[in-house]
Amino acid sequence: MLIALTVLLIAAEAVGAPVLKVWAGLLGMGYLFCVAKDVRWSRRAFIIVGLVMAAFALAARPDGWHLVADALAAGAFVIGFFIALSTLRSAAGSSPSIRRCGLYLATRTPAKRYLALAMGGHLFSLVLNYGSISLLGALVEQAETDADGRIRNPARMRRMLMAIQRGFVSTLCWSPLAFSMAVGTTVIAGSSWGGAVGYGLVTSVVVSAVGWFVDAVFKPPRPANAPPPPQEGTIRSVIPLLTLLLSIMVCVAVGILLTGLRITMVVMAVVPLVSIAWVAVQNAFPATPEARVPSAAAEVGRRCLAYLGEELDTYKSEMVLLYMAGFIGKLGGALAAPLVTTHLLDLSAVPGWAVLVGLVCGLPLLGQIGMHPILAVSMIGPLLPAPDALGLSPDIVLVAMTVGWAFSGATSPFTATVLLVALFGRVSATTVGLRWNGMFLLLGCLVGSAWVLLLSLWGG
Repeated sequence: MLIALTVLLIAAEAVGAPVLKVWAGLLGMGYLFCVAKDVRWSRRAFIIVGLVMAAFALAARPDGWHLVADALAAGAFVIGFFIALSTLRSAAGSSPSIRRCGLYLATRTPAKRYLALAMGGHLFSLVLNYGSISLLGALVEQAETDADGRIRNPARMRRMLMAIQRGFVSTLCWSPLAFSMAVGTTVIAGSSWGGAVGYGLVTSVVVSAVGWFVDAVFKPPRPANAPPPPQEGTIRSVIPLLTLLLSIMVCVAVGILLTGLRITMVVMAVVPLVSIAWVAVQNAFPATPEARVPSAAAEVGRRCLAYLGEELDTYKSEMVLLYMAGFIGKLGGALAAPLVTTHLLDLSAVPGWAVLVGLVCGLPLLGQIGMHPILAVSMIGPLLPAPDALGLSPDIVLVAMTVGWAFSGATSPFTATVLLVALFGRVSATTVGLRWNGMFLLLGCLVGSAWVLLLSLWGG
């Protein structure tokens, strides 16, 4: 069902048949009903809320079916994009070169460790999404844990985890493989990844600089007699990761030129093919003689079947949350749209600068009350006035949204990144979101707001 959903989404874009997106959405909803009994009640609650909203739309609105159909397509898109990215994470899990690269980054000297892990977290996130936190976090935990399971230096562990997490959230400002860009470009009319990527790259540097500054100011002093950590690998360990990233970017660029499809759909089609090719290379050219297999083609087939039959099942909780976030956000925004036309919730009189600051600061606040960024953006987007009416460039509105998304991802105790960091740090998600990242959020909102306002003055 999930593979058919992804194929239908790509076909719908390729042949210009929106009805295929609705069929993909129905497949996604069918999948949710199949796995609902196996996920926590907190996930089932999202399904119940979505069904109640759909029933209300069908009963109270003459165009209710069209609203539900659009919500089904939105949910299918989010889950299809996640499936495509998960194939890359699966391929990376068996790559010795990726592990060597992670060990090299995790064992740098204290003076270089934060920047190395932040940059490494950024690069790994382009390939693994939040799986980068799982991989690098596990390596950091291994390096910082005694034989009896105790953390040797909790302050150092915290700084390393923060570097990895902040490296991840900085990708949300520009990466074509990030949900922030994939969802944001569908919500902000007139925006595009190509138009925003230049601003987004600089914004990523700004977010990273805020994280580095907070770490530099608040890091504890290092004991004078502390032994230097053992270091593994050389700078050459990073080359395979950079090669993989370059290959993905080239393939996506070629796909866009050949097909003319939106970048999100090209990514959805290209990334699984790159993942299969990566697994084939791993088996055709093993790192050690012991890793050699009788038939590389047979091993690739086995890995594909294992991914479909086993690995996808481990993501069912995330897929329920992501699908329903897209569905509820799209339907909720459409149901609230009449409030705008009747001026009960009219934001057209709000100054453009207030909208930009509201996106940067508002999304992290909504994250604290349980609204996943996909849900928040999908609901808020339709309520915003057209960027032209505010005197703003759609791409700058998109950048402001990604900045707010980044800080929400770093601080909301309901996001996967915060939950993973809390797991490795052996603290609560609230501790990670508000205590460890509190100053990062406050300073980031100030600097991020100033940055997007400066962009609005410069870029229109």
